[in-house]
Amino acid sequence: MDVISVIRTKRDRGELSPEQIDWVIDAYTRGVVADEQMSALAMAILLNGMNRTEIARWTAAMIASGERMNFDALSRPTADKHSTGGVGDKITLPLAPLVAACGAAVPQLSGRGLGHTGGTLDKLESIPGWRALLSNEEMLNVLDTTGAVICAAGDGLAPADKKLYALRDVTGTVEAIPLIASSIMSKKIAEGTGSLVLDVKVGTGAFMKTIEDARELASTMVALGTDSGVKTVALLTDMSTPLGLTAGNALEVRESVEVLAGGGPQDVVDLTLALAREMLDAAGIKDADPEKALADGSAMDVWRRMIAAQGGDPDATLPVAREQHVVTAPKSGVLTRLDAYDIGVAAWRLGAGRARKEDPVQAGAGVELHAKPGDTVTAGQPLLTLHTDTPEKFEYALQTLGGSYDISAAGTSFTANPIVLDRIA
Repeated sequence: MDVISVIRTKRDRGELSPEQIDWVIDAYTRGVVADEQMSALAMAILLNGMNRTEIARWTAAMIASGERMNFDALSRPTADKHSTGGVGDKITLPLAPLVAACGAAVPQLSGRGLGHTGGTLDKLESIPGWRALLSNEEMLNVLDTTGAVICAAGDGLAPADKKLYALRDVTGTVEAIPLIASSIMSKKIAEGTGSLVLDVKVGTGAFMKTIEDARELASTMVALGTDSGVKTVALLTDMSTPLGLTAGNALEVRESVEVLAGGGPQDVVDLTLALAREMLDAAGIKDADPEKALADGSAMDVWRRMIAAQGGDPDATLPVAREQHVVTAPKSGVLTRLDAYDIGVAAWRLGAGRARKEDPVQAGAGVELHAKPGDTVTAGQPLLTLHTDTPEKFEYALQTLGGSYDISAAGTSFTANPIVLDRIA
């Protein structure tokens, strides 16, 4: 077996054999296959795809590259959630403690930013002292004592995915449906959760731009989970406009805390509650009321315990970028479009994301929104505030934002997309 023949098979639109898949995943994990060779194979997969047999075997090989966890000792049923990535998607932060407050255990293994989309771990690391890296023993302890844990997958859990995940981010291969599905599901199946709710984003700010592609990805992942004994359901949710009013690490933590305190933007609250209800139903918890858990402060209590249990200070002041630049409305009227992808790229260019897999991120960088589609704006009023520690990045970000919004005449009617577009089980 050699890597060149594997690359050529997929380059020439052939089907990878089970033996080729098992070998290339194992060899890449051990360092026998180089990053540039796996990059070539990933691009061939993006361009030529994989069939269901190949995807299932690729996922199994990723799982087999490491260990599997087990939560049978917990007194609560487990429920997890995964988002395919969006702009302003801070939903995991209020969702995990909310579902825990309603009686489930939430083992949330999360990732870092990919391309223009934010990463949950990058966001939480803006909280002073908070640790993403936990041993399996520490993870189980936090989960048992607080009901929820948000952390990085350990080195022993699907290590092949950890290497490939970082490589995809910097080689233009993030959008490949087979690689998205196998990356997500290999970690979730190896993690050992009893049930899983997938938030599959659709729109300009998502990796899946069309509802058809999103359904294909969701169906693939639901099948992978179900076949592995994990009760799996997917919601297709809108990502044409950023979620909430912030895109950036500390900015999104601040907004998440507002949601847990009973406030926050309505779209973030609505999606958090929709996913919470799905997770509780999948876990077999029928009598809990997540809306009440937000209102009475019990979700906030779990958040504070969870952050403290991972070394963070829930009362600490969050980082603020040293420089700001305000983008104002050029005319009066109704804001009818605010492109999620452009906002995500601008936040990335300001320092909230990475150009190389080893790059650091700026905790305070990002974009703050002062209006959403459907709002009436006045010429000269703030539309966006850009945040960064490096002001030379403003010009680069502003290049992206020039065509990112439309303002129509006053009185123009506007109907927003529903936040949940479809459900696949």
